[in-house]
Amino acid sequence: MFVMEFKAVIKESQKVAINEAIRTAKFVRNKVLRYWMDNRGVAKKELYRYNTQLRDEFNFVKELNSHACQASVENVERAIKRFFDNCKKKVPGKKGYPKFKKHYRSVEYKQSGWKLSPDKKSIKFTDKKGIGRVKLKGTWDLWSFDQKLIKRVRIVQRADGYYVQFCVKIDNIERLEATGFTVGLDVGLKEFYTDSDGYSEPNPRFYRKGEKRLKFYQRRVSRKKKGSSNRKKAINRLGRTHLRISRQREEHAKRLARCVIRSNDLVAYEDLRVKNLVKNHCLAKSINDAGWYQFREWLEYFGQKFGRITVAVNPAYTSQNCSDCGEVVKKSLSTRTHTCKCGCQLDRDHNAAKNILTRALGTVGHTGTLINAWGDLSSTLPGSDLVEQDGSMNQESPGF
Repeated sequence: MFVMEFKAVIKESQKVAINEAIRTAKFVRNKVLRYWMDNRGVAKKELYRYNTQLRDEFNFVKELNSHACQASVENVERAIKRFFDNCKKKVPGKKGYPKFKKHYRSVEYKQSGWKLSPDKKSIKFTDKKGIGRVKLKGTWDLWSFDQKLIKRVRIVQRADGYYVQFCVKIDNIERLEATGFTVGLDVGLKEFYTDSDGYSEPNPRFYRKGEKRLKFYQRRVSRKKKGSSNRKKAINRLGRTHLRISRQREEHAKRLARCVIRSNDLVAYEDLRVKNLVKNHCLAKSINDAGWYQFREWLEYFGQKFGRITVAVNPAYTSQNCSDCGEVVKKSLSTRTHTCKCGCQLDRDHNAAKNILTRALGTVGHTGTLINAWGDLSSTLPGSDLVEQDGSMNQESPGF
């Protein structure tokens, strides 16, 4: 699957219609979820039958394309399946029990309810919500694909406007010649990563640099009267600032991941549990600002796209063990230089990167798995997702 994203150029009346379609999709999802909660054990067919009942009962639901309503049901179905899978696997902590959506920012169509213009520079939504023809602004070439290959069309609302996403069923694989190089990566907060060759990539700290501006806009929001139009404008301005920072972080991770994957036949990295690491309130902001998880996602995606091997290894003692003799050299976090009795003296992160590469080459580990494409990865950038989305990301498209 390949996802292409375009900026939507819309009128004010179309904005109202799109918001109504999004609210309807949220209504269907929450009603179907409530039906499942009240009738435990109902099968998938019953959820779709209940969706049909909603279309017969509410006219505003019937105005939305039937396949768009089915997509909302699929969203609930996947949430239920994910919950039961986590229970069977005995995942520690919360199992992800399905919740009602308060903030919903997308509506998803299947292969009906829309029609591309002959020049493929605009799309017309043909259901009764009144969205009509929407101009598409972007550089992707839809001409190179048969319209039958477009399996999903999704309208997404963000702080800076509306976007139209196309999910195309094609293989996005590009084979490269072998380079003969392997590399291990140790991510950190001082440097974004240090590789096994000793190169360190600086940490851009996008959030830290924009934090002063964010606080300024947050104060403007707090000064406005609740429910006023000025408060809504201030919230939107704050949201656009957050969106800009998240896009910077995403593009930075993507650019580095592509470069690393293209330059090496095997890339090894730590199998970090970022969700657990951010529980440390002293480091949570810096860890989220670094974007380690996004970087790993893009490494695994580009690894599959370019036919490279990505290996996630156990991070235990990678900083303590000597990369030359294997001796354990205990050190605190404040100690930035690794010094061993064997004469090895390296930067702490360089030593860890060499250990990571050694483990990847000496053990099987587990190869990186490809993250799914739409919305909550796969629910990511970063919301509902697709049925046939496995094996894809929002390819080279910013701000997902």
